[in-house]
Amino acid sequence: MGGKSRPLRSKIGDSMNVPFLDLAAQHRPLKAEILSQWESILDSASFVGGESVELFEKDFAKFCGTDHCVSVNSGTDALRFIFIALGLRPGDEVITVPNTFIATTESISQAGGTPVFVDIDPKTYTLNPDTIEEHITPKTRGIVPVHLYGQIADMDPILAIAQKHGLWVVEDACQAHGASYNGKKAGAIGRAAAFSFYPGKNLGACGEAGAVTTNDAALATKIRLLRDHGQSEKYHHEIEGYNGRCDALQAAVLRVKLSYIDQWNALRRGNAALYEDRLKDLREIALPFTAKQRLHVFHLFVICVENRDFVTRALKEKGVTAGLHYPTPLHLQKAYSKMELRAGSFPAAEYSARHCLSLPMYPELGVDRIDYTCACLKEAISTYGN
Repeated sequence: MGGKSRPLRSKIGDSMNVPFLDLAAQHRPLKAEILSQWESILDSASFVGGESVELFEKDFAKFCGTDHCVSVNSGTDALRFIFIALGLRPGDEVITVPNTFIATTESISQAGGTPVFVDIDPKTYTLNPDTIEEHITPKTRGIVPVHLYGQIADMDPILAIAQKHGLWVVEDACQAHGASYNGKKAGAIGRAAAFSFYPGKNLGACGEAGAVTTNDAALATKIRLLRDHGQSEKYHHEIEGYNGRCDALQAAVLRVKLSYIDQWNALRRGNAALYEDRLKDLREIALPFTAKQRLHVFHLFVICVENRDFVTRALKEKGVTAGLHYPTPLHLQKAYSKMELRAGSFPAAEYSARHCLSLPMYPELGVDRIDYTCACLKEAISTYGN
């Protein structure tokens, strides 16, 4: 690592602005369709629950191949409500990975459990099944594989280990809308799954929203109670719950966008193929690895590069915005200092945190921006080595 930052002596043609994400480009062609749905909601004044929410839940369950979808107000609530509904109690342990957004683990903690970290597969960046059993204790209740960057974790061995030890498996599918594993969609593989519809996701709302998918009718019923103050009907509270509902405006947007997601995911894969073609001979980087029998939806296009921080700055100088996901793994965050886990505890996760760089990725990216980004990346690496 290291290297002094200095301005690039450009051999590239006209400069170009390449944002990491361009949500305006996605919404422009959908504006009339979305506003039409919102006008109907304004006219009906049905802002919480109602037809828009019910129709989206039905459509998203069908998309994922599950019996039930329960919409909520965030991916974090989706995870938290699943864990509460599964009966997580203080002292219970849940196995997951440290290279994820903190929502994965804070939802475990806030439901009363304790996250237990295991290391990742260094190629896919998802939970390494070989690391699970050594961390199972009599307190272990479940496993939460994170389908990171748009690729599903290696679920068959994870499910086999869970069955052997009597554990449940909950998918963190917040980055995997439409991804599949052996022909089965994200959200339909574990006991339940959580999705985030944060605006930048492959399927994003115009604000906050999330959903739980499951084939467990009793679990879905419990989560419906939890999202609405424990109400089975107005003013009839079966349990104490939360205010975790998805509003009708967001459900309407998501239902409009759901009809485009297969097309958008195909465009993402096409963009990924272009990146891979342009960068395949660049020995200084590691390209994304897609495991067999998995359909990757490239929520992010993540490379590994030795001189990551220099390259990030150099790209920015040229107008290309790259992202870092996630530069400090959770076990080294102050929030989890009480675990007393030191650097070196999870080598693969820590390596990815130091070296991974997310290049711009969205359906509307286009060949010109990809070519420019790749040219700037090659020049940055060349400059670093001189």
